[in-house]
Amino acid sequence: MLDFFALSPNNEIMLLIFLDTETTGLNPEKHRTLEIAYKVIDTRSDRSILSYDTRVSQSADIWAEADPESLQVNGFTWEETLEGKPEKVVASEILNDLNRLELGQKEGIFICQNPSFDRVFFTQMISAEMQRHNGWPYHWLDLASMYWGVQLSQNKDFSKNLEESALSKNKIAKHYGLPPEESPHRAMNGVDHLLACYRALFSSSISGA
Repeated sequence: MLDFFALSPNNEIMLLIFLDTETTGLNPEKHRTLEIAYKVIDTRSDRSILSYDTRVSQSADIWAEADPESLQVNGFTWEETLEGKPEKVVASEILNDLNRLELGQKEGIFICQNPSFDRVFFTQMISAEMQRHNGWPYHWLDLASMYWGVQLSQNKDFSKNLEESALSKNKIAKHYGLPPEESPHRAMNGVDHLLACYRALFSSSISGA
């Protein structure tokens, strides 16, 4: 097992769910998910044991409310949206996926770049009540906070330097010599980039870089 995946001293947390979404905008009151992807990593073997990536179809009314800036970032077109699966189908597939792992609250965590964003859109499709009913992990961790903690522990003046303390995923990637996320953004590319940053962060923290 790789040390930077050993998050629990009792080896209770064994599955990490790296997740990313692309949406029609930033406001969950009127925007919806266009794409969702995740990879589940077994911390005991550092091996991906499950991955999921799909487009999500939305109605013309939802598309009409889409934020142009968000669509510019993810590059989605109306035609691509029509190729997606209905939210209910996506929710059913995710339920089958994660329940097949017999995932428990103490056996896994979700990791995102911005869980306050991804979690609320995830919950649009699978309610918080349904997540609790299935006993899924309730911890959603973010890469930026991990990066902040590691850097602050190694450099007490880190928080005083605004340029160095930039917490975007691309800034974190640049710090570790990784390329930026591919553009336009797509969910599985985001997952892979997130995972690469996570590996770099914790491998460097062990070596003291």
